[in-house]
Amino acid sequence: MGKDHLKRLAAPKTWHVKRKELKFITKSIPGPHSLDIGLPLSTFLKEILNYASTTRDVKKILNTNEIKIDGKTRKNFRFPIGIFDTMEFTNTKEFFRVILNKKGKLDLIKIKKEEALLKPCKIIGKTMVRGKLQLNLFDGKNIIADDHIYKVGDTLLLLLPQEKINKHLKLDKNSTIFLAGGKHIGEIGNVEDIVEDKVIYKDSRGDLIETSKKYAFVIGDNKPSITLG
Repeated sequence: MGKDHLKRLAAPKTWHVKRKELKFITKSIPGPHSLDIGLPLSTFLKEILNYASTTRDVKKILNTNEIKIDGKTRKNFRFPIGIFDTMEFTNTKEFFRVILNKKGKLDLIKIKKEEALLKPCKIIGKTMVRGKLQLNLFDGKNIIADDHIYKVGDTLLLLLPQEKINKHLKLDKNSTIFLAGGKHIGEIGNVEDIVEDKVIYKDSRGDLIETSKKYAFVIGDNKPSITLG
């Protein structure tokens, strides 16, 4: 097969796919999410939602301009969809958000229409561009900010599709985090303390757990700002 496909057995561990029934699977194009954390749109439609059984079926659906990702119509069946992206079906008025489940697999949950206009984006870097502060976000977006209150590790709650900052969620004590990596992937907790590159959080059982700061994705001040289950 060509570069448009890869062997199912070699697909990233985050891909929620059957690995032994067929040999190959569609490979995502370069986009907002890397191969290991971005699942092709066609795979969501065929293997998670079961809305199509063949790539031809997927293309028919996409050609109707029915599907929006983060508020923008997408027609490329290989477009990569990743964590916290929103998916809208304009014809059926269905709305979904991509999550990482507790098995570390990319999955979908149904959400309300209002939530499809919100997306949390983690700040992974900051740069100065022509004298202005640019925030580099985890999904490839870059946002110009007016002040310097934003820190790497914080989250911006964006309004879609304009990508305007709706709320600034700080990585701080009491903030609610989602674990986007490590052995506690998919868990939600509240930050108790931050020590250098470690975060100590309280999980749903009340246990204190230490994890790497890089796995912590702020999703609320003291409770989730979005639905995650």
